[in-house]
Amino acid sequence: MPEPVYSYLGPPGTFTEMALAQVPEAAGKQWRPVNNVGEAFTDVVSGRSVAAMIAIENSVEGGVTATQDALANIPGLRISGEYLVPIDFVLVARPGTTLADVRTVNAHPVAYAQTHQWLEQTIPGHLHIPASSNVAAAASLLEGSEADAAVAPPGIDRRHDLAVLAEEIGDSRNAVTRFVLVSRPKALPERTGADKTSIIAELPTDAPGALLEMLEQFATRGVNLSLIQSRPIGDTLGRYRFVIDIDGHVEDERVADALLGLKRFSPRVIFLGSYPRADRVKTTEVHDRYGDEAFVDARDWLRGLVAGEPSD
Repeated sequence: MPEPVYSYLGPPGTFTEMALAQVPEAAGKQWRPVNNVGEAFTDVVSGRSVAAMIAIENSVEGGVTATQDALANIPGLRISGEYLVPIDFVLVARPGTTLADVRTVNAHPVAYAQTHQWLEQTIPGHLHIPASSNVAAAASLLEGSEADAAVAPPGIDRRHDLAVLAEEIGDSRNAVTRFVLVSRPKALPERTGADKTSIIAELPTDAPGALLEMLEQFATRGVNLSLIQSRPIGDTLGRYRFVIDIDGHVEDERVADALLGLKRFSPRVIFLGSYPRADRVKTTEVHDRYGDEAFVDARDWLRGLVAGEPSD
């Protein structure tokens, strides 16, 4: 039987590789660097890889739209876990280059968004050349890039013959990126009490109150949403889908009931998975009327009515 393969956004040395290093079952297995989210998910769907590690959200810029859109459009994917990586950056250049020499900077768009304030203050009027990854930005300096410097992960100078011009250039000292491990559908991880459920849902119509009606499916059942982000469906103006993270597991009665209500309301609901939270923070204590027992008792009461049993 072939050895399991895990895909991640490469090349080696990226923050995505750091996230994959947190997965116990991936230790000692083959890791396959890919160029983009689409390639990673194609690996999973085709069976080339058992799973792929992908960035889905960061604390500075919010959701990673390329990942969100791919999850909405590529069937047969399931999130099995999430992982957090603290993020910071360094500015690197070819040996002999000084900070005063820098006029053009190569950087992945997400990295640039998280360092642009520092860059604008330190290198006013600089030009930005987008890169496919943080490591590729640095490596390009040794491959004929027109850039004078690159935004890259700390430690990149141990992999490439580059000089570090500045450290800790991230605009936020507490920046964190959230990564998810995506596989084909399989048995869900058991609920732990510190879980998250991810879905994508479409509004049935662009009408007054449609978004409120969708949110009421959760609010009336005491379900908290830790993320909700709109993305255009793309077929016409005014049509949106929503990427939603729910506090709780699909086996929690309140979450299951909310999803049933959402399914009746929305023309398309994509279930992406229930999995343990990376921070292991327990779901906020819920009121008794939203606990599992309350939903079970209500169903038993209704069954009794239908069966003709006496009721209080």
